[in-house]
Amino acid sequence: MSDDRREGRDEGWEGDDGGDGGRRRRGGRKKAPSFASDPDFKFDYKDPQQLKYFITDRGKIVPRRISGLSARQQRAVTIAIKRARKIALLPYTATK
Repeated sequence: MSDDRREGRDEGWEGDDGGDGGRRRRGGRKKAPSFASDPDFKFDYKDPQQLKYFITDRGKIVPRRISGLSARQQRAVTIAIKRARKIALLPYTATK
C-alpha cells in the first residue's frame, strides 16, 4: 500500500488523536483489598465502611476487572451492596 493511500484514509477519521493510534490507555488493575483475599471471607451488608471500597464516587458498583475480586466474591459484594442500599446504609447515587 502506498503512503498516499494510507495518509488519505487517516485524514477523514475523527477518532485519531495523533498519539497512540486511536487506542486509549487505561490505568492498571486495582489489587483486591487484603481482607477480601481470604477465600472464607463473607461480605456483610451491615458494614458500609467495608462496602464503600467497591463503590465509585458516583455510587456505581465497581466492576470485577477493576476490583480484582473473584467472580464469586464479586457476586457476594454486589448482593451486599444492594441489600445495604435497600435498608439505607448506602446511597443509591452520589449526594451533592
